[in-house]
Amino acid sequence: MRTMRLVVLVSGNGTNLQAILDAVRSGELNARLAVVISNKQDAYGLERARTAGVPAVVKEKTRGQERAVYDAELAHLVGSYQPDWVVLAGWMRILSMPFISRFPNRIINLHPALPGAFPGVDAIERAFQAYQQGKISHTGVMVHLVPDEGVDSGPLLNQCMVPIFQDDTLETLQQKIHACEHVVLVETLKKLAAQMEDDDAKSFVISI
Repeated sequence: MRTMRLVVLVSGNGTNLQAILDAVRSGELNARLAVVISNKQDAYGLERARTAGVPAVVKEKTRGQERAVYDAELAHLVGSYQPDWVVLAGWMRILSMPFISRFPNRIINLHPALPGAFPGVDAIERAFQAYQQGKISHTGVMVHLVPDEGVDSGPLLNQCMVPIFQDDTLETLQQKIHACEHVVLVETLKKLAAQMEDDDAKSFVISI
């Protein structure tokens, strides 16, 4: 089986990137990280990449630069690494079509909520508030394709359910969500690696 080439985009600590790196190193995931790119110079995810021997590149948006121009430049940079998949693992910018159209059906995003629930930022905090208000009993994590500029709304690839219990705090819920993220992201990439020759990503669900 051909080794899957990944480009991973991060904006922060990079714990989900670390889950990918660990899975590759252990042989669990048949993939190679061609590069890790961040829009922030101080993103710790860059250090995680360097420690693993993966190229780490900073691509910041300059002051006054139009979003479409930045995204076109980012697409050119990513494209130069010839990825099979572009993985948004804590990438905190909404990508526009000059980027997305360059990689049709080849961009996946990880979001700490279930489909249709709590899109955008602070999803875990909003889920915890909703639980406290008696509106929900569980939350979760999803991995989805990014076909357009919709926020956390693309076709579902995988999801993981996370129950919320009475003794949970925001901190414990965050811990459970992050643990779920690491599992569901690696499982999704393993599935995509196995189906790399199939252009139609199939939906599947796991629970932990």
